[in-house]
Amino acid sequence: MKTCLIVDDSKVIRMVARRILEGLSFATREAADGQEAVDRCREAMPDAVLLDWNMPVMNGLEFLKALRQMPGGDVPIVVFCTTENDLSHIQEAIMAGANEYIMKPFDSEIIETKFTQVGLI
Repeated sequence: MKTCLIVDDSKVIRMVARRILEGLSFATREAADGQEAVDRCREAMPDAVLLDWNMPVMNGLEFLKALRQMPGGDVPIVVFCTTENDLSHIQEAIMAGANEYIMKPFDSEIIETKFTQVGLI
């Protein structure tokens, strides 16, 4: 079973994403900010990361840069899931190592489509 780390400071968003991903046969883990996500990745590197941009402590972009420098951090497929929709943010995320970008609000069809596009499903 593939694993996905859901990183978002909103408990509701994490809960919705967890239900969708578990319905797609992913084992899920959660983190409320980028630093907590780094800690989760040190414990066990996930196959995928669903990542919010705006979070306290360490934002999504800072987490992504830290992840890509960790041993094995080049492996997870990272899908940003955020309200940041301007082209400069999307380009910055892709340049930092994101594989794909989803806009909030999202639903199961959007996640399934993006995860299929990046080869996770």
